[in-house]
Amino acid sequence: MGESEISTAAVHRLIKRGGAGRIGDDAAEELRKVVEEFAIRVGKEALELATHAGRKTVRSEDIRLAVKRIQKE
Repeated sequence: MGESEISTAAVHRLIKRGGAGRIGDDAAEELRKVVEEFAIRVGKEALELATHAGRKTVRSEDIRLAVKRIQKE
């Protein structure tokens, strides 16, 4: 996949916000991978929706609808 777009430190902070006191580096790294893969999938789906609507710009509603479509799978 190449270089990461999300830092492991940011993922640590997000997990802490979820209530965890201690987080293993392997857990933060795994969540980072999952989040990045999901974000790419959402982005592709949102682009498809925008293109179908005749737009080149992905809008917030495209993102929301893309997430809903992916959750239904």
